Amino acid sequence: MTWVDLSQFLVFVLALCAITPPLGAHMANVFLGRPTFLSRPLVPIERFIYRVCRISPKDEQDWIAYTGACLAFGLVNFLLSYLVLRFQSALPLNPQHAAPLRPDLAFNTGVSFMTNTSWQSYAGENSLSYLSQMLGVAVQSFTSAAAGMAVAVAVIRGLVLQKTEGLGNFWVDLTRATLYVLLPLSLVSGIFLCSQGIIQNFHPYRQNTTLEGGSQTLAMGPVASQEPIKLLSSDGGGFFNANSAHPFENPTPLANFVEMLLILAIPAGLTYTFGRMVGDQRQGWTCFTAMLVFFCCGALVANWSERAGNPQLAALGLASHSGNMEGKEVRFGAGASALFSVVSTASADGAVNSAHDSFTPFAGLVQMANLKTGEVVFGGTGTGLVSFLFMVFLATFIAGLMVGRTPEYLGKRIEAREVKMVMLSSVAVASAILVFSALALLVKFAPASYWNPPGALTNNLGNQGPHGLSEVLYNNASAAATNGSSFAGLNANTPWFNVTLALEMLIGRFLVIIPALAIAGSLARKPKLAVTTGTLPTHGPLFVTLLLGTIILVTALTFFPTLALGPIAEHYLMHAGAAW
Repeated sequence: MTWVDLSQFLVFVLALCAITPPLGAHMANVFLGRPTFLSRPLVPIERFIYRVCRISPKDEQDWIAYTGACLAFGLVNFLLSYLVLRFQSALPLNPQHAAPLRPDLAFNTGVSFMTNTSWQSYAGENSLSYLSQMLGVAVQSFTSAAAGMAVAVAVIRGLVLQKTEGLGNFWVDLTRATLYVLLPLSLVSGIFLCSQGIIQNFHPYRQNTTLEGGSQTLAMGPVASQEPIKLLSSDGGGFFNANSAHPFENPTPLANFVEMLLILAIPAGLTYTFGRMVGDQRQGWTCFTAMLVFFCCGALVANWSERAGNPQLAALGLASHSGNMEGKEVRFGAGASALFSVVSTASADGAVNSAHDSFTPFAGLVQMANLKTGEVVFGGTGTGLVSFLFMVFLATFIAGLMVGRTPEYLGKRIEAREVKMVMLSSVAVASAILVFSALALLVKFAPASYWNPPGALTNNLGNQGPHGLSEVLYNNASAAATNGSSFAGLNANTPWFNVTLALEMLIGRFLVIIPALAIAGSLARKPKLAVTTGTLPTHGPLFVTLLLGTIILVTALTFFPTLALGPIAEHYLMHAGAAW
């Protein structure tokens, strides 16, 4: 790691730590219904929305009603997105005359943005109209992120409330998340990114003549209005196929730094919100610390691996002092690209500023490990905190078994019902990754059919051997972890992958949300127990260590064999002189 890399890493971590308390406190006030500095201009708008939609903020919903509202909202958003994508050729704001997406691709894309995944089996500038980019992508980024934040808040309420069925009102939480958090942050950061050179227009694409006399098409569009929410929402869907590697989406090193900060801002801030809402800020800092330890370890390993590069190139005298620069933008370099990749995969965002397929094996291992830990290294907007609390419940349960006491967390007993819901979610998501990865490899050798068009899957993998396996594992993990980034060596725009990856996205989203809300409903009905000398402290270094050990153990027991056959095997084969 160079001094430049280390300085950027330390400044980034310090900046993240600095913005977490104020943003977390603001979100706590928003969801607790307390006044904020935005109350004067936004309260009238909030009340107007309630009147138009006939929502009563005083109406409480139990966990079943809250879940039903969340699922119904997701279904409506999917249908809207699907219809826009299928009929975009007949809709306005289509200066390039983009054709409708195929049914399987529209299904995949609609599910992708409804589930906050942003998986894109298409090149945005070549496939979508401006209306589809705004209504089918940007709007869905707002709604899916707000829904995730609402679920996180409902789970927190389950820990705070006692002897009640109510978890709040989904529609109120959704409105407040959008109005007081996502929109203001998007507006401010959008103006800043415009100042860095991100474009915002509705012009047709421009045809330019290059210095050599050739012709080049420059894509235009409303990029700056989509870029901030792509980052803040943990959605990551880029306007351009190159995503944040494109100069119109990420033009400068300063913009790159701010984009990374925006990706982690809300997931990190929600840990502080959690501490504020449960009345014990130590609990929030415990969650933040455990997440940060994982993040820092991954970032340091990825940077070391990318700086080391490929030893085969060094043997040929072709090694670069800049490290592994394959698939990276020169304006960012290996260090900033490695850090961005860890930020992206740790947050479930999916935005990329480099080609993950070109990373060294151990850097790719870090990316896959972030995905396969179950979205707990900060994770997605709202869902990251929920997934992390699953691990907290599991660690508390294990600790209770070890000392022979009924496990408790924040005064609530963690019993069989809660642990069953946690394991249901964990097993379902892990099974989706492993089963669909296995099926994808098997289908490669199946006879040609609708699911395996002639010539499609036989050329699907850009590489063979362990790297090809990594491509399949990564893409399936990305879908199930609602991340959306890709190794890119795998051609996923086939009916098979469009359908199966969409199913994984649904599993990864809703088999986390539904068990989480069931747990919240169960906890809200329980009374709070008094703290005694026998109560396990759920803050401090000891509990952080227990948490880290639980996450590592669960991840290793589930995925170590596949990681060993993929990136770990590739690393040792690379040093033995093999190439893939």
